[in-house]
Amino acid sequence: MTILILEDEPIIAVDLEEIVQDRLRDDVVVASTLEDGLRFVKEHGRDIGFALLDLQLGRDGSTSLPVARLLMRAKVPFCFVSATTESIPGDMQSIPYVCKPFEPEEIEAVLPVAA
Repeated sequence: MTILILEDEPIIAVDLEEIVQDRLRDDVVVASTLEDGLRFVKEHGRDIGFALLDLQLGRDGSTSLPVARLLMRAKVPFCFVSATTESIPGDMQSIPYVCKPFEPEEIEAVLPVAA
């Protein structure tokens, strides 16, 4: 199983990757742009067991919502990790989320979903 991390801030991406690798033995793939995230899901969607998605990506106003919708259609569990959780749309209010800044324990708490 592969864990997808979609995060545009390199330091946060590294932190998330380390937390996941310390907790699970799964492969971890980090994408930093919406385009990279979409490409990975389209090409490897069957291999993804769980994803951590930053809601706001970059300064151009793009979000991870297109990736989230693909994951929902594929029934792949995921969690938002974002400082802007108030921007999560109504149809995704049941999706778990962790607010930034986060503690490692908060990320670990959502990972058993993927185990």
